[in-house]
Amino acid sequence: MKIAIIGYGKMGHIVEHIARERGHEIVSVIDKENLDDFDSPAFKSADVAIEFTTPATAVDNYRRAFAAGVPVVSGSTGWTSRRDDVEKMVADSEASFFWTSNFSVGVNIFFELSRRLARLMEPFPQYRPFMTETHHIHKLDHPSGTAVTLADGIVEESSRINSWTEEVPAADDALIVNHIREGEVPGTHTIVWDSAVDSISITHRAKSREGFALGAVLAAEWLPGHKGVYGMDALMADLLRG
Repeated sequence: MKIAIIGYGKMGHIVEHIARERGHEIVSVIDKENLDDFDSPAFKSADVAIEFTTPATAVDNYRRAFAAGVPVVSGSTGWTSRRDDVEKMVADSEASFFWTSNFSVGVNIFFELSRRLARLMEPFPQYRPFMTETHHIHKLDHPSGTAVTLADGIVEESSRINSWTEEVPAADDALIVNHIREGEVPGTHTIVWDSAVDSISITHRAKSREGFALGAVLAAEWLPGHKGVYGMDALMADLLRG
C-alpha cells in the first residue's frame, strides 16, 4: 500500500523503516519545512497517512489530510481536549481516522490488566492507587496519553476513585499521576496500589520505539475501508480473532 508520513522525527523515521520492511511504499513525507505538500499529488495518492507530531499541530494535520481525501492513523497526544471538533471533522468529511495514545500491543494488554486490577481492589479500601509515567526529555505533554488512558480506566472501574490529578496533595478519591522526563526513555508506566502494610504494582516498560511504530503500521494496514473514528480496541479485536 501507499503510505504518507506526517512528522519526520524519530518516530517518523522508525515508521518509515518498518513500513518499507513490510513491503509498503512511502509516497510522501511531510514535516514542518514542507507543509505545502499536503496539496501535492504524491500526498493525495496515499492510501493512508501515519501522523506523529505535536499537540499544537496534530489537529490541523488531520484537517489537511482529510481535505486531501487521505485516511489518518495518529499517535500524537495532548490534543484530545479538541476531540469533539476532530470527530465532527471526520463525520463532515466522511473520513477515516484511527487514534490511540499508545500503539504498542503490550500496552493495550496492560490497559486491560489495569482495569481488572482496579476491579479486584474494590473490596479493599485500605489500598490507594497512584501512577508514575517516565518518558524522554523531548516529550512535551504530561501526563502522557497512555497515562491518561490508564487513569481514565481506573476511574471508570473504581467506585472509590472519582478523578485523577497531577497536583499533590490530592483528595482521597483522586488518583495521583506523576510524570518524569529523563534521557531517551521510550516510555515506562507503573501503577501502584499502596497500603500501610504492603503494595501491589504493575509496570509496562517499552524497550524501544519499534513496538509503537509497528502498531501504527498495523493500524494503517487495517484502516482503509473503515469510515469513522477507531482506536486500538477495534484493531486488537481483529488481531485476537486471528
